[in-house]
Amino acid sequence: MKLAKFKQPNGLVAAGIVDGDAIQALDLSAGKFEALSDLLDAKDIPAAVDYLPKRDPHSLDKVQLLPPIDRQEVWAAGVTYKRSQTARMEESEAAASCYDRVYVADRPELFLKATPHRVRGDGQELRIRTDATWNVPEPEVTLVLNSRMQIVGYTIGNDMSSRDIEGENPLYLPQAKVYDQCAGLGPWITLSTAMPPREQMTIDLQIDRDGQTVFSQSTAADQMARSFEDLASWLGRDNSFPNGAFLMTGTGIVPGTDFTLAAGDVVRISIAGIGTLTNSIVQG
Repeated sequence: MKLAKFKQPNGLVAAGIVDGDAIQALDLSAGKFEALSDLLDAKDIPAAVDYLPKRDPHSLDKVQLLPPIDRQEVWAAGVTYKRSQTARMEESEAAASCYDRVYVADRPELFLKATPHRVRGDGQELRIRTDATWNVPEPEVTLVLNSRMQIVGYTIGNDMSSRDIEGENPLYLPQAKVYDQCAGLGPWITLSTAMPPREQMTIDLQIDRDGQTVFSQSTAADQMARSFEDLASWLGRDNSFPNGAFLMTGTGIVPGTDFTLAAGDVVRISIAGIGTLTNSIVQG
């Protein structure tokens, strides 16, 4: 089952269920839900969706998908793949030992990535900082957590990163990661029961520039050194999320030092069991 947030042809925002190339708006008020995040906090989400009245379907190409977020925070994990560890160590000699140690430590690297207004959905623009010179997308399996820190679904995340800023000093991580239009989420949420096993969760990144593919690479979620459950458990330690949360789980795809995003690039991230998140890049 796939759940989305979208703008209907009449301009009203709704939560809906995606079935193939169509989407049906859900009458959340019938279940005393105010938003998609409330539905995601239900004890039995599929049963709640089945109960809710559904409106006539719309073709997906006739609606505007929105990021599937309401009031949740977006957090991210770092250095969870071997490739990510290597890439971070390449950014600067000063940071190398920090990233090497966190890769093997019990405690993961976790940081606040975005608040809802900094997030963009499928077909919307993501941004590269005006004061950075080395910018990359980071395709990540993203956990959808309810208020009880249970993994109820998965979506695609793009953890935009300014590698030159982070490489200059690890303490600059928030500036390298958190800014307006810094995070992509979508195109929808696939509930946990509908996802393939972790070893089948392939992750593909493609970047097009002027109609030509300038970068493409693939990995899989089973290349992670940590489990999804472990990351969610650490995020919930001494922390509460009354509206739930999104947790990006790190990337195993990092373009080399000779590549940086440019305005006009189109980034496509595909994850098995979910779909494809597409964003164009702007600067300034």
